[in-house]
Amino acid sequence: MSLEELILRHALDMPAPSSASNDASGVMMIPVPARGIFHHAAGLMAARAVPGVSDIRITAQPGQMVAPPPEGSGYLGFIFSRAVAPEAAEAALRAAHANLAVEIQAELPMTWACAQ
Repeated sequence: MSLEELILRHALDMPAPSSASNDASGVMMIPVPARGIFHHAAGLMAARAVPGVSDIRITAQPGQMVAPPPEGSGYLGFIFSRAVAPEAAEAALRAAHANLAVEIQAELPMTWACAQ
């Protein structure tokens, strides 16, 4: 089931399908490292290739202003993992995150010139 379907089911008070698997799973909300204009996330192929990583979704859009907390209220995206043990699921998330390189352009200061 996709993340979007799970969110909609929760919002509509519908039950989520039960999983027959006893695997551990995890999700990491990709933090915003600096305030500025998001351009892209590099290293996605290497991050997705980490054993245990089931999906990576970058939800920030190129050109979007982003900021870390407390000014910002969102994340750059999400990394999902599934493994036989919680420690392995967490290790997969951390390894995938370490493969990502996020490009955020610092804000340019505004200057005003007044014509006289």
